[in-house]
Amino acid sequence: MEITPLLWALTLVSITALLAVDFFGHVRKAHDPTLRESAAWSGFYVGIALLFGLLFVVLGDPGRAVEYYAGYLTEKALSVDNLFVFLVIISSFNVPRKYQQKVLLFGIVFALMARTVLIFLGAGLINVFSDIFYLFGIILLLTAGNMLRNEVQDQKRSDNADNIVIRTARRWLKTSDDYDSDKLTTVISGRRMLTPMLLVMVVIGGTDVLFALDSIPAIYGLTSEPYIVFTATAFSLLGLRQLYFLLDGLLDRLAYLSYGLIAVLGFIGTKLILHALHENNLTFINSGQGVPVPEIPTGISLVVIAGILAVTVSASLLSARSSTRAESESLPS
Repeated sequence: MEITPLLWALTLVSITALLAVDFFGHVRKAHDPTLRESAAWSGFYVGIALLFGLLFVVLGDPGRAVEYYAGYLTEKALSVDNLFVFLVIISSFNVPRKYQQKVLLFGIVFALMARTVLIFLGAGLINVFSDIFYLFGIILLLTAGNMLRNEVQDQKRSDNADNIVIRTARRWLKTSDDYDSDKLTTVISGRRMLTPMLLVMVVIGGTDVLFALDSIPAIYGLTSEPYIVFTATAFSLLGLRQLYFLLDGLLDRLAYLSYGLIAVLGFIGTKLILHALHENNLTFINSGQGVPVPEIPTGISLVVIAGILAVTVSASLLSARSSTRAESESLPS
């Protein structure tokens, strides 16, 4: 399957149209989305993402379909994990529930823009310097190690809510104390000021940039085709707003998701290091020659990633169910 400029253009127009439908059909008029609405639209976006992968099969390129699904699954899992941080940020700013959709949609659009820049930057680095895979692998292994340390030390995401992005935003952006519906600016005593709505959007956007620093190396560990990297990333972000409200109240039950992501990032980081060794050009490693190490096919990667996430999500839900049953049995009758 040839990735042509026309295909790129059609894809960009389609994704822009989906975002426009999301904004004008749901977000423009502030409201508190129902569970039924969130479930329906979340299923719609997941369905589109899965159908898109079949396009590669129909066009006779099942290998790229496998790469796409592996990338989509990894990016979707990372996006769900990011929802924990969004929840903390939104809660810390006390964003009224009916205005949260606008904040989340902004975060999705900003994340897509930031990751698109990093996607093409990563593609350029790979073309110029193939040994960049060493760096990508190290980044993922360090990220996995840092996440594991935080889990072992029981450092919750809420402990890091007041991070550097929030502190910097509060310092440089003077805002009013109260929201003025979902407006970004307001007038107080004749002076125009920014509202907390704009501040929380800035924080969400800044946090998205930090997320992208491990998200993009992760998917480049599964495919080197920028088009697949972009589409898998874009479709993993589309529908994230609806998923936030669908999983509202259930996020804390995914207690073991972080461990699953640690395993996934560690696995992909190892895969990248092995690939870098196989294609090695660094003179201080094996005299600049490739190292005869085994490489992990993308098909196996897809099975491993799906298996890890299935086990950790199932274990989380079973643990939550057991905890709920134990609590109900301990209550006095």
